[in-house]
Amino acid sequence: MKERTFNFSAGPSTLPVEALEKARDALFDFAGTGIGIMEISHRSQEFSAYILEVEANLRTLLGIADNYKVLFLQGGGSSQFFMVPMNLLLDKGKKATYLNTGVWSKKAIAEARLFGEVAVGFDGSAEGFHRVPRPDEFTVSEGSEYLYYTSNNTIYGSEYSYIPQTETMLVCDMSSDFLSRPVDVNRYGLIFAGAQKNLGPAGVTIVIIREDLLERAPLSVPTMLRYKTHADKGSMFNTPPVVNIFVAGEVLKLLKKSGGLEAVQQRNMEKAALLYEVLDSGDYYRGYAERESRSLMNVSFNLATPELESKFVAEALAAGMSGLKGHRDAGGCRASIYNAFPKEGVERLAQFMTDFAQKNPA
Repeated sequence: MKERTFNFSAGPSTLPVEALEKARDALFDFAGTGIGIMEISHRSQEFSAYILEVEANLRTLLGIADNYKVLFLQGGGSSQFFMVPMNLLLDKGKKATYLNTGVWSKKAIAEARLFGEVAVGFDGSAEGFHRVPRPDEFTVSEGSEYLYYTSNNTIYGSEYSYIPQTETMLVCDMSSDFLSRPVDVNRYGLIFAGAQKNLGPAGVTIVIIREDLLERAPLSVPTMLRYKTHADKGSMFNTPPVVNIFVAGEVLKLLKKSGGLEAVQQRNMEKAALLYEVLDSGDYYRGYAERESRSLMNVSFNLATPELESKFVAEALAAGMSGLKGHRDAGGCRASIYNAFPKEGVERLAQFMTDFAQKNPA
């Protein structure tokens, strides 16, 4: 078998090899049924038991209380940009506050304005989204139903190191740092996350919603777009993304086995520190995010010229490291080092960065 390339892509991203091997085997035989996971009925006894186990493991890892529902939905995180306001804001005179720290929160703001009034309590666009707000820097508009923020910004490499303090209900897009660290779910009304960073392949989105919020959607919201529809049917109102849920389930088992989210966070801190040490060692590489806002998941940086950045990306690929080109909105380079990304790959990149700087003076 060919040696695996280190995949620094922002998503879909690296998955644990053990989970991939389980998925490979399950393609031909799921749970001893002689039927592959791509073929098995989602109503079968075997899969019905499996999805309950997936939910139970997620609840254990995050400490999710009984008064929250866990939903496995389709449509990606982007569908939640409109599902959240459709369910929580779509009523005459309702308002929410959003914190704008990048492309994904900007898109969410645009969708929310289709259904209600939106106040922007912090806007980082004028500064090029180099940081998230300080804990005392954002405002929540009076009468807001909820305060919405994006916990990690994949493009710019910025991340909240804190949970915003407010009496207003919190809603959070955790798509790119979900399960990377412990989270007090009780602080939130709703959390959502696309799976394709830390949990599984693209195609399943996790929604964790407090039960009392299920009744908020007005009757004008279509059936499939109501959280209550899916909560009442255990995410089985229609055929769920069976294969994606299976892989997510195997990843959750590995997270439990590896020490839980406290241990995961420690490993992520150690990996990120290796790259930030290189960024801070001189002026050759310039980190995109301000130090206080640095992400543990996405390390974004620039070199002196676009030509030098192109050479860096090309030579890294030749050395077995893929996906290092930065997003077009930020330019430069980006190393995404989610939970499953091996420390060995981060060490190799750190050494490559040091060697490249020596060989290619700016």
